[in-house]
Amino acid sequence: MDTFRLLFLISIGIASSQSSESDQPLCEDYGEESFYLLEGEAFYFVHDFMTDSNFPDKDITWYKNDSQIENISTDEKEMVHYHGVALFFLNLHTEDSGVYIARHKPPSGDCSECYLKIKVFKAGPSENKALLYGSDEDMDNKIECPLPVEFTCEALNGNYTWEKDSKPLEGHGAELRVNNTKDKEGIYTCICTWEHNKKKYKSSGSRRLIAKDPVLHRSPVILSPTNKEQFADEGFEIKLNCSVFCGTNVERACTASWLVDGDTFKQANGYHLSPSRVNQNAAKNTISTVILTIEKVSAKDFQSKFQCFGVGLFRTANSTLTLKHRESIIPLVICGVCVFAFCVFAAVLVKCFAIELALCFRPYFPLVRHNKDTRVYDAYVVYQMQSMDKVTENTLCQFVTNNLPSVLEEKCGYRLFIQGRDDIPGEDRLELVEDRMKQSRRLMVILTPGSQTGTETTDQQPASSQNSVIGGFDWQVGLHHVLVQRQMSVILIQLGKTEPQGYTHLPPGLQHLILKSAPVRWPEGSRGAAAWNSHFWKRVRYLMPARPAKQCQQSSII
Repeated sequence: MDTFRLLFLISIGIASSQSSESDQPLCEDYGEESFYLLEGEAFYFVHDFMTDSNFPDKDITWYKNDSQIENISTDEKEMVHYHGVALFFLNLHTEDSGVYIARHKPPSGDCSECYLKIKVFKAGPSENKALLYGSDEDMDNKIECPLPVEFTCEALNGNYTWEKDSKPLEGHGAELRVNNTKDKEGIYTCICTWEHNKKKYKSSGSRRLIAKDPVLHRSPVILSPTNKEQFADEGFEIKLNCSVFCGTNVERACTASWLVDGDTFKQANGYHLSPSRVNQNAAKNTISTVILTIEKVSAKDFQSKFQCFGVGLFRTANSTLTLKHRESIIPLVICGVCVFAFCVFAAVLVKCFAIELALCFRPYFPLVRHNKDTRVYDAYVVYQMQSMDKVTENTLCQFVTNNLPSVLEEKCGYRLFIQGRDDIPGEDRLELVEDRMKQSRRLMVILTPGSQTGTETTDQQPASSQNSVIGGFDWQVGLHHVLVQRQMSVILIQLGKTEPQGYTHLPPGLQHLILKSAPVRWPEGSRGAAAWNSHFWKRVRYLMPARPAKQCQQSSII
């Protein structure tokens, strides 16, 4: 029973002690400040909360809150000590890194705490970014000493010196004047040398200088839109681009916007704005762009005026744009198809009916050259009668004496000179051939399967100058007029089938003419071949002169 009572009294005592501790008020927290410091230097610190306060030294207590609470000494000979609100580090070591607490506890019982967090780096290159107090790009040709170093120098009457990339500079104040150019870029270190207890200590802080590119403001120039109208399709999406050029390296005073019917555009359903600003890498030109997206173009949009408005530092610029209905491409396509079809039809028509078209339009085109041509005959007909079988000879006689004159002379009005039919009795043959050749405008050569070169003879039928035309004097004179003098054209007509050897048995001059113009083949036996408007006779008429020779009196020929 006594044991139970003893345990109960002990538990009551512990609970009362814990409740008394919890009843003590907590200290008010006034924030923490952090610094990155360099080993071997000195550091002087006063929290912002205590800078302008007049707290008695006896009310201030400093201690380090590390793995265990360490009280800071007030002995000024110690490397780390405090004097009232000020905390001194006379020779920093990496072991000094940690959190330090300044507690203010006046007799009234109120409690407040300030925190200092430091990290000490070993001495090394000054490029350590953690030790830099930012970069100066927008400075006005000066570099300011970092605030902690300046505060130390001002509070302890220290002296300023400056270094650039660890090399000493001429400068003895809290500000260092430099020209903001590329060659001045680097790390500038502000060093404060101060004295404590007749010993000199050093505190430093560094900044990196980055030379900024020159800023050149220009009057705004509207780069887009360049046209006053833009085609659009009703019911479809369209993007309107407003781009404004403001100068070089302009960061703030460059704005592009859209105005609709003179009012600032407001976001609405189906309309979106996408602003952006771009500095071109090469020229460093500043271009401000805003894109107005209309998801579905309505009839009202075609009546509205869209104004691209650019604002620079001193001036403004604007350009008005209206939407226009895009013309349908269907009529253009139909027109193009029709033109293409007409061209194809015309090409096919000309290709297939070139001869018919030429014959159709001949009477309507006067030929001056024909009017000056005084030759009497339209064609001089040459052929041969030797080395032929009976069937070929009958076919040739029928064609020369019947078909040829009945169509060309009777139906078409041409005048032909046919050897044997138009000879004048008693006239010298050589003189007759020469004269009639000169009076003829075409040389018509009738080729038969039995046509041969030269004045060859056979056992059954000797060659004679009267019936040997091809290879004789008639052919020689005609070939001379066609190939040498070029006074007449040639018309080649093939009767019957071509020999197996082709035309190789003919004279070289005639072979040359055949290569230039293939002979017109007489379709003997075909229905309608003898008709004057058949395909064969159309081709022959096409090769004949455009107008028949003028009719002459018979007396003028004799």
